[in-house]
Amino acid sequence: MDIYSPAGATYWLVPGRVLFLVMHVLGIGCFFFIIARRLVPLLRAAPDFRFDQPGKRLGNVAKYWIGQWKHPRYRFAGIIHILIFTGFLVLAARAFSLLVLGVSDISLLPWFSGILGHGYDIARDYAATVVFLCMLIAIVRRVVFKPARYEAPAKFGKARGVDAVFLLALIAILMLADSFFEASKAASQAQRGQAVEYLALFSLPWMLKTVLLPVSLPALWKLGLGAYFVHNLTFYFLLCYRPFGIQFHVETSLFSVYFAKLDPEILKPVRWGVSDQQLDQVKAFGVTRFEDFTWKHMLDFYSCADCGRCSDQCPSHAAGRTLSPRFLTIKARGYAFQHYPVLGTPNNGTPLIGSIYSEDEIWSCTTCGACEQECPLLIEYIDKIVDLRRGMIDDGNVPQSLQKPLKALESRGNPYGKMEKKRADWAKANNFQQSCPVQVLGPNNKGADTLYFVDSITSYDDRIQAIGRATARILHRLAEPFGILGGSEKDSGHDVRRFGEEMLFIALRDHNVGAIKASGVQRIVTADPHAYNALKHDYNGIPPVQHISQVIAGALKTNRLKLNHSEKNGKVYTYHDPCYLGRHNHVYDDPRDVLDAIPGLKRVEMKRSRDRSFCCGGGGLMLFYEPKEEQRMGVMRVKMAAEAGANAIVTACPFCMVNMEDAIKVAGMEGQMTAIDLAELVDQHIVQSEPASDASTPHEHFAEV
Repeated sequence: MDIYSPAGATYWLVPGRVLFLVMHVLGIGCFFFIIARRLVPLLRAAPDFRFDQPGKRLGNVAKYWIGQWKHPRYRFAGIIHILIFTGFLVLAARAFSLLVLGVSDISLLPWFSGILGHGYDIARDYAATVVFLCMLIAIVRRVVFKPARYEAPAKFGKARGVDAVFLLALIAILMLADSFFEASKAASQAQRGQAVEYLALFSLPWMLKTVLLPVSLPALWKLGLGAYFVHNLTFYFLLCYRPFGIQFHVETSLFSVYFAKLDPEILKPVRWGVSDQQLDQVKAFGVTRFEDFTWKHMLDFYSCADCGRCSDQCPSHAAGRTLSPRFLTIKARGYAFQHYPVLGTPNNGTPLIGSIYSEDEIWSCTTCGACEQECPLLIEYIDKIVDLRRGMIDDGNVPQSLQKPLKALESRGNPYGKMEKKRADWAKANNFQQSCPVQVLGPNNKGADTLYFVDSITSYDDRIQAIGRATARILHRLAEPFGILGGSEKDSGHDVRRFGEEMLFIALRDHNVGAIKASGVQRIVTADPHAYNALKHDYNGIPPVQHISQVIAGALKTNRLKLNHSEKNGKVYTYHDPCYLGRHNHVYDDPRDVLDAIPGLKRVEMKRSRDRSFCCGGGGLMLFYEPKEEQRMGVMRVKMAAEAGANAIVTACPFCMVNMEDAIKVAGMEGQMTAIDLAELVDQHIVQSEPASDASTPHEHFAEV
């Protein structure tokens, strides 16, 4: 009667060695069969180039998978997950050694003996205890407290709360069974007067051993063998059940993180391996069927942990639009499970729009990047949404309100349909040229080293033209010869591309690249984060680009720009991070440094700031599209500013400015809240003197910030 040898015991007249060998073969065989079936759609998917830079990819694994870098952003849940994950890593060797005990009494892990083994045993006991307690906490949290981000509104389908609790309970049983096996073993040793294997003080096995000490040896023997059987059965059931539920990420997340985009700010091409010149040979653009997704995007669907962090941070979801990044993934995974069953024949080919996704759901995204910033597993959303839009555009499915601006962009190079020759009129208003000469650059460039890329909204919107003039005055104060392209400039195409109109974007980009090269400039400055992002990441072969906030910050640091004291007018400012300056390009400090450089200016931070900034709602051609929503995102943002104690919102984006000023009116906060662009605020506070001396070279003026 040896409690240590499940292999030598008999279960229902079957030798333990035979029983557990069969269990191992069936369990492992079923698992690999299920995984093989789950891989079928990935093998039929579109290509994706993710095998470059292995060193950098391993660095991502170390930081985001092993290091759990993003989990503490939700502190309580993050700490719980880190404890569970660490416990799993510690218990991996223990699980393997336990499985081996079913077929052999010989330890395959000789280092488990001696001081190292003793240390591991202590760590193992505490790991099992911590994981068990975390499971109980997680179950109580799911059942009693019910965090809102785990819920599923009726329009998105059913929540997987029951499945989540069931999986948590299985892990708890696994920990309990392991601990019972160890505790019964130690209690038996104590009753026999043998040297008792040390169990970590106050650990779960230690507490169970204390409870089991009075139990008879035969009962301990049965309890130990029973616990071992339950452990193995639960282990293999859990292993084979996870690929059917929300814990499939246990198997796939490592690969999802390794193959994640290394440059998330760069948009996915229409088709990997197909150049822009070859796009006319591509039969269909974007995603219309499930199989049009890339294999990495399908892997993302499998890897989603259904934690709800993406949707919890999504401004479109918060505004009550039909989009939820979480369910964008969940519905695709459900589609894969349904149309590529483990048992049965694949039934694929159903169009996604109209079946699992609605049109408004896909158009509602502002491509702000809040979902991707939050996801601890680096799951990608923007590329999927843009690909779905490309598919709809390719099918001629364009929202009515967007057809006119798209046609105007194609014919006039701007979404307003204004004449090209009027693009530089903003620089002629109210004798502006007399105080701030703005040169229109061309092939005969007269020494201008810097191009101010204005873009469409600043060129044509009457209110936003003031930002253009403020930017020009700042450049003039820095004594940097600069100019604009004027009628030669077309829209940067940034939002056009993210809307899904790739060919129109290419036409706009190629025209602008030609005009920029012809101007002979050596650097580009813009006050529009959308243009900044396009020029920096979507264009090739052009000079380096800076946002005006970076230029101002650099000038202040080198004392080439001085600012007057802020008037005591009761203004309390807060800075709103534009999505394409902040999250997409990580420019957070420069605008704040500029504000803090204004003497006497009082600034407060909104709760949602920096990489958790709340989108104004202006991205992705949203100024021309009216999605179904319960409240305006801009109104929500203005209220956040008021809650922070501010009465003036500073932004550094013309789209944000339009939405903020409109939101102030809609919210009925006129007279209580104002909005101003960073360039305008700096222009108001510049110490009026002669333009800065040009003793240094232009390159020194605009050194990279």
